[in-house]
Amino acid sequence: MLNIADTLRDWCIEARPFALATVIRVSGSAPLPPGTALAVNADGTAVGSISGGCVEGAVYELCRQVLADGGTPAQVRFGYSDDDAFAVGLTCGGEIDVLVQLVDPANEPHLTEALEAVTQGLPTALAQIIDGPEELLGRTLTLIGDGSAYEGTLGSTREDRAVAAQARALLRAGRTARTEVGGDLDTCPEKLSVLVHTHAPRPRLLIFGAVDFAGALSEVGRFLGYHVTVCDARPVFATPARFPHADEVVVDWPHRYLERTEVDSRTAVCVLTHDAKFDIPLLRLALDLPVGYVGAMGSRRTHDHRLKALREAGVSEGRLAHLHSPIGLDLGAHTPEETAISITAEIIAHIRGGTGLPLTRGDGPIHRVVPDAHSSAMRTAA
Repeated sequence: MLNIADTLRDWCIEARPFALATVIRVSGSAPLPPGTALAVNADGTAVGSISGGCVEGAVYELCRQVLADGGTPAQVRFGYSDDDAFAVGLTCGGEIDVLVQLVDPANEPHLTEALEAVTQGLPTALAQIIDGPEELLGRTLTLIGDGSAYEGTLGSTREDRAVAAQARALLRAGRTARTEVGGDLDTCPEKLSVLVHTHAPRPRLLIFGAVDFAGALSEVGRFLGYHVTVCDARPVFATPARFPHADEVVVDWPHRYLERTEVDSRTAVCVLTHDAKFDIPLLRLALDLPVGYVGAMGSRRTHDHRLKALREAGVSEGRLAHLHSPIGLDLGAHTPEETAISITAEIIAHIRGGTGLPLTRGDGPIHRVVPDAHSSAMRTAA
């Protein structure tokens, strides 16, 4: 539901009840991931999407029905119709399960606070019961900031604590995922399926080298939702005026900046300097950090010299296997803008486990389902 947090926040502030339809399970080639939502208020105003258009009309009517019935939750599955491709269903061939529930902001003030936190960019987790006893369906519990405290209840203190612990871990990882709790005496007797929606700070894209390619890459990175930093030791080149799309421009030696800045498993490091005095100390450090992607620009000859220098600097073969060099996918790129697309395409493929091949050369699902352990987070190469 965090995809429509700004509108839902406004409705909550205005104390306007609404029906909320949430994607709770996806299989096959479905267009949108679990957690995506559509909402309809009493005036019939709709916001959001759960399928990119395939089943929006049917879900809208379900929302109107839930509003009219006074809030009895409904679960429905949508899949492909072999008999009639234009019937209600996902013509892309996948299946989605949708939970439709009534939300009354007067009964859940913590929801308003959580949605406000999301719109302000604060780390937020929202746990929603999606399977279990009917009287518990749709209940929510929220964590804001460091997740040390939670608001709302899912049924009992034991359930709340168990879910809060799961939500806290998912928030740290920046993952939205489904989790199971209960069914035992240590947590709670009732087994519950809970979808934890998370809003984490934007992943970081660290671009080293204030070159023309960095300007295009910072623009594409910003478009993709990254917090973009451009760093270069040369103050004449590292200026905000040259990189208007970067969130910050830093004048410092690249390896020295990387030593002191915060990174995590979603961080992408792109080295565009192709200058050994900058590259080698920077890559030596980057390859030893828990970042999700490290790429370096340069020709294949430069790459060979770079590998030799890194080996001489003590970098192991195992760590060198994590280096994407020459950086980017083979798209035939020439201009800085085309090169930026090549680089970010490789980053996306690395995150999502894609092959980088044309879809016409494959026969599996188009929308790849990433395992929970890596969902919404950068993956480190095996």
